[in-house]
Amino acid sequence: MIYSLTGRVIHTEPDMCVIECAGVGYACKTTLSTVSSVSGLDTCTLYTYMSVREDAIDLFGFYTKDELDCFKLLTSVSGVGAKYALAILSGLTPSAVALAIASDDTKAFSKIKGIGAKIAQRIVMELKDKISGYAQSADNSALDAVSAAVGGSATSEAIMALVALGYSQSEAASAVAKCPGDIAVDEIIKRSLRLLASGKF
Repeated sequence: MIYSLTGRVIHTEPDMCVIECAGVGYACKTTLSTVSSVSGLDTCTLYTYMSVREDAIDLFGFYTKDELDCFKLLTSVSGVGAKYALAILSGLTPSAVALAIASDDTKAFSKIKGIGAKIAQRIVMELKDKISGYAQSADNSALDAVSAAVGGSATSEAIMALVALGYSQSEAASAVAKCPGDIAVDEIIKRSLRLLASGKF
């Protein structure tokens, strides 16, 4: 198995990156975030995963180990192949994936092109017990906000209010987590709305 590739970046496309190692160009299927990270670099290292089937051998490459691990986690879900996993990771960071699963936020996945409600529900259901290993890569403060939401608090009320306004559970939790915990619910909501509107959360 090829664990990683280090070499010259000789070509990129929205869903592919070609790394030249010892005169051989390895075409790695990848995400938009990895392509964005390696664009403009002369050399880079990609963490890889090789899929061998009867009719094809595919090599997948990722700029971070977290992204590779999340890819393998997503493809372990029945009905979620490499194509869907790459689409999800092109729209969500590994941290956002972990947060969406922790908060039962199926909307975060169903917003991704090609991911329907049934697949989104399956992802959350099958991975709920497996994401503990991703605690370090996930936004811990937002995960804490999700945990607090379970036990009826100002945080819980603010998250529920933001969800009622149309934001997803994980978006609401991420914004609320940035607010001080000792302020009133209405102030948490106001600050969260400003953060959500600015996109800086």
